[in-house]
Amino acid sequence: MIGWLSGTVVDKIGRYLILNVNGVGYRVTVLPDKLSQAVLGSPLKLFIHPHIKEDLFDLFGFETKKELSVFELLLTVSGIGPKTALAILAGMRVEEIISSISRGQPSDFSGISGLGTKGAQRVIVELRTKVGAVGDLDLSGADSKERDEIIQALRTFGFTDRECREALKKIPSDEGLTIEQKIKSALKNLGH
Repeated sequence: MIGWLSGTVVDKIGRYLILNVNGVGYRVTVLPDKLSQAVLGSPLKLFIHPHIKEDLFDLFGFETKKELSVFELLLTVSGIGPKTALAILAGMRVEEIISSISRGQPSDFSGISGLGTKGAQRVIVELRTKVGAVGDLDLSGADSKERDEIIQALRTFGFTDRECREALKKIPSDEGLTIEQKIKSALKNLGH
């Protein structure tokens, strides 16, 4: 199977690059930013994921092994195909994807074309054990901006991300609480 290709960019067609490798033109689907940066006639090396179906043989190319690994990890999620996995990588940096999964934040995936809320939750549920602990999962849909603010405040007191998430789970779900009251409640839960 093809692991990587190294050749010269000879054409751009739609979302594909045509890569000349020793006289053979390979049509490779790449991320939109890679497509726009590619210069005709320039050398290029891509790590390849061959996607084979009954009547289809597509090549997906990535600049780094890490991008390829995350793409292949996303493909293991039920209901996520190459187009959606590529859309996720186009909409978020690799580090953001891994962080969102390990923090259990499906809301971070909002706005990804073709994914939706249920799809984002599936990504978190199915990949969480591969990049983090299942016990920290939060699919409540709580305001992630407020959660991040509380976690940031708790970090200033020297608590780890794990301690912060545990404390957040114990904050009363009373919607009338201000963010300051929630921080105080979290500190109380942490014994300070």
